[in-house]
Amino acid sequence: MQYFRYQEQELWCEEVPVSELAQEFGTPLYVYSKNQIVDNFRAVEAPLTGTDHTVCYALKANSNPAILTLLAQEGAGADVVSAGELYLALKAGFAPGRIAFAGVGKREDEIEYALNSSIFVFNAESTQELQLISLVAARLGKKARIGLRINPDIDAQSHPYITTGLKENKFGISAGEAMAVFQYAAGLPGIEVVGIHTHIGSQIVKVEPFVEAAGFVAGLVAKLREAGIILQHIDFGGGIGVQYSNALFHEGLPHENPGAIPPPPGDFVRAVLPTLKETGCSLWLEPGRSIVADAGVLLTTVLYTKENGLKKFVIVDGGMNDLLRPALYDAYHQIVPVKITTYEHDKVDVVGPICETGDFFARDRMLAKVKRNDHLAIMTTGAYGYVNTSNYNARPRPAEILVNGEKVRVIRERQTLDQLF
Repeated sequence: MQYFRYQEQELWCEEVPVSELAQEFGTPLYVYSKNQIVDNFRAVEAPLTGTDHTVCYALKANSNPAILTLLAQEGAGADVVSAGELYLALKAGFAPGRIAFAGVGKREDEIEYALNSSIFVFNAESTQELQLISLVAARLGKKARIGLRINPDIDAQSHPYITTGLKENKFGISAGEAMAVFQYAAGLPGIEVVGIHTHIGSQIVKVEPFVEAAGFVAGLVAKLREAGIILQHIDFGGGIGVQYSNALFHEGLPHENPGAIPPPPGDFVRAVLPTLKETGCSLWLEPGRSIVADAGVLLTTVLYTKENGLKKFVIVDGGMNDLLRPALYDAYHQIVPVKITTYEHDKVDVVGPICETGDFFARDRMLAKVKRNDHLAIMTTGAYGYVNTSNYNARPRPAEILVNGEKVRVIRERQTLDQLF
């Protein structure tokens, strides 16, 4: 987390004190570092130099138009999973020929929109979906390029909610059916089978599952070639994990359980590249979290502190409607004071104002002692943060800020009460 740091006792984003952002724009507030996003993208790109490849940013992680435009200007492709994401990608300047449309439940109107937009490929996940794509393509007089998403039944060793490559998951076509479905797809009108797609999960912190998946894909490509089905490209998906605990270090912060610390993104790429290059196919990757997660923080203000004889609570103005991940699957985010004024710590629950017991950001967490009106930063919230916000309890969505050196830009205004009705 290079661009978020403590300068003496105060948290900065690039060349801007975070406290100034909280005071000027209010909280809850998402703050992103432009240069962290760019560095993260280039870290994935670097090992691929000299390889026929496309790094497609996964819009599901963070679809703010300013961030999308930034990545399109960096030369990224786009991984989209809905007509809405496709619309955003096109508006942001992503080239249609560098867009892949994934997702287990594409509607007919979405397929038509994508075909009329001349995207590069649909990553199809079932025979019924193939039939519908074929029908729409024939009706429009177009050819739909297809990559089949194959489920290799590999354990990504991440949270069950974000593991996608096991037999029991809803995603993809089972490995045992792969050959038959490829042959079926090749015979459909309006379909051109060009590739294979796999995506085994998200927040993967070990290279071994990726290496295993690469071996599976390379082996399947070879078998398909023997059967007369020649593929042009491999879409290897995304899922590269990031560090959530101990994202920031300072002597005034309590030491956290380090958990699993993932290697740098480039190490994941280098681990699979030799195997995948041997296939002779172009390589597409679809990182999302690893591009934007550690480039963002959610700022929130302490409203109250209280004790009930059993627990201490820090009640803040942000809630599960602003950041859903902790409530959804007990996801861990480091929480730090914007200004360190004491080295004393308390074990607390950090909770929000929503009328749900599940409205929390941390439970039984050691935290620097805070008081009313102090600002806290919830770290590593650039991915799956704002995209999962809601108006639950009729709470307006937060603003989003992009910092570039000393420059600060509002990239999404705070929602107003008038906009709720």
